[in-house]
Amino acid sequence: MNNSRFFKKGFRAYYLLVVSIIILTIAIQSITQYSLNKQRGTAMLVNLAGRQRMLSVRLLAESYTCRYDNCNFAEFKITLNKLVEMHTMLQTGDKRLGIPKLDDERILAQFAKLDSHVNWLRWNLGNVEEMTQVHQNDIRYRTNRFIELMDDIVLQFQKKSENDIKGIRIVELELAIFSVVIVLFEIFFIVNPIINRIFSQKKKLEEIAWHQSHVFSSHMKNIADLQYVLKVEKRQERRDEILAFISEEIDKLKGVSDAMLRALSKDGSHKNPHHQIMAKMEQLLAKRSKNQSSVTDDDKVHS
Repeated sequence: MNNSRFFKKGFRAYYLLVVSIIILTIAIQSITQYSLNKQRGTAMLVNLAGRQRMLSVRLLAESYTCRYDNCNFAEFKITLNKLVEMHTMLQTGDKRLGIPKLDDERILAQFAKLDSHVNWLRWNLGNVEEMTQVHQNDIRYRTNRFIELMDDIVLQFQKKSENDIKGIRIVELELAIFSVVIVLFEIFFIVNPIINRIFSQKKKLEEIAWHQSHVFSSHMKNIADLQYVLKVEKRQERRDEILAFISEEIDKLKGVSDAMLRALSKDGSHKNPHHQIMAKMEQLLAKRSKNQSSVTDDDKVHS
């Protein structure tokens, strides 16, 4: 009974250990994947913001070309549209590209400063007739201001990315420390007690095996020899002595049995094989004593 309860507790503790390790592994992997996705998204934002600077420089160069050389207004228009679309997408996000909506107030404030320059470029450079009427210095000023503001936005994106990564790393470190604490707790308070109990049970079983192979077997051999002598002995006095010896051996067997029970720490309700053997021997001894008493009574009657 005690052993069965022990093993049930041991299995529950083992399952708890396995489940906790699985949960911690899943949590660490989830945070790691979240960190990687966060870094990937931030890197994309930084690249797109850097591309805005490149588009503004290209827009200025193509405006020179259209003013002083052969103008490919279609390419110019594509560059302008990309710049305007990217300006909106960096603020509102894009589910298709996995870009979240911008929620940083400082970066949004910088984009608000950009709105006037982007709108000016879109309305004044939207068609070739209006573009030729705009002074080149105005275009240069707008693009330069756009580049300056975008440099600050890119820097803000990089700082935001570093802060996010730092926060995620702190969470990962805390989770790693928590995992180590959990594992150490389970080792010292679950695994070690189970191992110690197993070694204790092994020691008890070795002690029982020694009793079984030496002491118990020796007494059983003595009882078997005495039983054989009892069968061939005819004199009543000798038979009584032999029965007394058998009774003494049975008492010794009881002592051995009690020692085995103490070693195993089981309750008395559990019947082991040697208990059954001792019960049979006691029944046999009681039966023979009864027969001897009946024979003695018959002899008295005849006399």
